Amino acid sequence: MLVPLVLIITGTLVDSLGKAGMLELPAVVTRFIMFAGHPFIALMIACLLAWGICGMPAKILTAAMVKALEPAGVVVLITGAGGAFKQILVDSEAGAALAETLTATGMSPLLFGFAVAAMIRVAQGSATVAMLTAAGIAAPFVELAGLSPGGTALMVLAIASGATVLSHVNDSGFWLVSRYLGLSEAQTLRSWTVTATLVGLVGLATALILSRFV
Repeated sequence: MLVPLVLIITGTLVDSLGKAGMLELPAVVTRFIMFAGHPFIALMIACLLAWGICGMPAKILTAAMVKALEPAGVVVLITGAGGAFKQILVDSEAGAALAETLTATGMSPLLFGFAVAAMIRVAQGSATVAMLTAAGIAAPFVELAGLSPGGTALMVLAIASGATVLSHVNDSGFWLVSRYLGLSEAQTLRSWTVTATLVGLVGLATALILSRFV
C-alpha cells in the first residue's frame, strides 16, 4: 500500500526540486522517476507487486479482478455518459444561451447552479451525472458573472449540494441504502431522502453565507 505513495511523492519531489535547480540528476534517471511516479503507473506497479507477492493461482486472481471491475464499470459508464451529455450542452452553446438569459434576470449564480443540479438529479437520479451536466451548463454563467476564485469554489459547492437533494427510486444510492439496511421504500424515503435533502440545503445555505465574504 505504501509503494504508490512513495513513488508519487518521489516523482513530485524530483520534478519540483529539478525545476527549482536544487537537484541535478541524469536525464534518463529523472524521466524514469517521473514515469514511475505518475499515479496510474504507480498504482499499476503496486497491483503487480501485490499479484506477485500473494502467490495465488492465476484463475483465482482473474476471478477476483473481474468481480472487482463489475461495479467500477458501472461508475465509469455513468461518469462517461454524464461527461458526454455535458459536452453536448457546451458544444451546442445551450449553456451559454441559458447563462445569458439568467444573467439578465439577476439570478444568483449559486442558486442557479443549485437549481440546475437539483432538477437533473430528480429527473435521472445520478448525482454524478447531475454534477457533470450542471457544471457544463453553469460554466458560461460563471464567466459572465465574473466570479472570483472563491466564488467559483462556492459555485462548485452549490452544484454538489443540488446534486445531493431528493434522492428517490431512480437513484442507485437509494436502493443501496434500502437493501443494506433492510428498509422499505417508504422508510428509505422518510430517512435517506430527507437526510440527503437536508445535507444539500445546508450546503447551499453555507455557500450563500460564505459568498458574503468572498
